[in-house]
Amino acid sequence: MDRSQKADAVAALNANFAKVGVVVVTRNLGMTVAQTTALRVKMREAGASFKVSKNSLTRIAVAGTDYVGIGDMLTGPIALASSADPIAAAKVAVEFAKTNDKLEIVGGSMGSQVLDADGIKALASMPSLDELRAKLIGLIQAPATKIAQLITAPAGKLARVFGAYAEQEAA
Repeated sequence: MDRSQKADAVAALNANFAKVGVVVVTRNLGMTVAQTTALRVKMREAGASFKVSKNSLTRIAVAGTDYVGIGDMLTGPIALASSADPIAAAKVAVEFAKTNDKLEIVGGSMGSQVLDADGIKALASMPSLDELRAKLIGLIQAPATKIAQLITAPAGKLARVFGAYAEQEAA
């Protein structure tokens, strides 16, 4: 990499840090290209990204951002998983690390809050934003559904009673 390519890489990383909600630092110890590609595909499906980066360039890029706390985690062969949704990148990285022993979760940051590996695992266990929205909509719709059931229940009971009398008359 020449100097201008390094400057472009730092600018791209810095722009990424400005728009993401979470950054997960992973250590990839001997992952194959196929495994890395599979992880990237899973990240992309979840709305996240996975990028292998040079430690020195990443340290320069995090300077002046909320993610400056991850600078101490940047040792060895690292890669950064990031997403705008605070849960997506952590969830995919933790799930992939469970099935692949060559990917290790080092830690990360959610804004200025620095998280260790256990913090990232706890973050991954939380429901995603879409799941929370679905639960909220279900809670809002539940009372209306129950009211509709209560309103139609007496008419259904009357119909069953009339049906029973009709069967008695026929017998």
